[in-house]
Amino acid sequence: MAEQAFDNIGPVVLIGAGKMGLALARGWIAGGLPPQSLVMVDPFAGDATKAFAAETGVRLLKSSEHVLTHVMVIAVKPQSMTETLAQVKHSVGRQTLVISIAAGISLKTLSEGLGTERVIRSMPNTPAQVGKGITGAVGLEISDEDRAVAGALLGAAGELVWFDNESRLDAVTAVSGSGPAYVFYLVEALAVAGMRQGLDPGQAMQLARQTVIGAAALMEADPQSVSVLRENVTSPKGTTAAALAVLMAPDGLEALMDRAVLAARLRSEELGRA
Repeated sequence: MAEQAFDNIGPVVLIGAGKMGLALARGWIAGGLPPQSLVMVDPFAGDATKAFAAETGVRLLKSSEHVLTHVMVIAVKPQSMTETLAQVKHSVGRQTLVISIAAGISLKTLSEGLGTERVIRSMPNTPAQVGKGITGAVGLEISDEDRAVAGALLGAAGELVWFDNESRLDAVTAVSGSGPAYVFYLVEALAVAGMRQGLDPGQAMQLARQTVIGAAALMEADPQSVSVLRENVTSPKGTTAAALAVLMAPDGLEALMDRAVLAARLRSEELGRA
């Protein structure tokens, strides 16, 4: 990302520097955000976070006390949000734009907890760690300038999709927020299936892992629809067709994925209510 994307953003305070928070921070610094413009706040910072701070010169604090900021990004677990909002409210002023990446936490909860309507709810995913993430975001009371600032920060981790309806964010959480875990489990399941057909564990995992990596790279490089890409691999009455007949059966992968995504969406809604 071009360095000018972060011009005039001002101080950014990141509340919570776990895996996702740290992934975003890495993307910001790599994209041109000056280290002196970023403050990470995490009382339980891990070794990776401490090493990143030491390497880049980004400030790492245990508390946001006495810290004022133009942009606050809250990257804590949903279960910690009530406590976190109470702790950081003093750092939120009229000039502060707040961006949350916590699953299920509504704009209303954020706004009431912080005393401001300049809030954005977003849901990134873990491929942000390598700049290949995708984030869904919604902000109902923000300006065009706020949207541009959020676009620079959230877009540093990959693609960004804006929504006008907040209820869509629970579906985003279920599809792309949790989605990488589904893909990783697919690799595990494919490797186990290979072992049951006589491959040793190491070979089975190597084959399964690289197959998914290669398929993802091909999908990124080829603009054709995924249906066409699937058909390109499938010879009539061949081995792939035999496997797809199982996966595409009425009780196959689509039905299973539908139940999985529904369960994740319902859990996201439950976290918001809690």
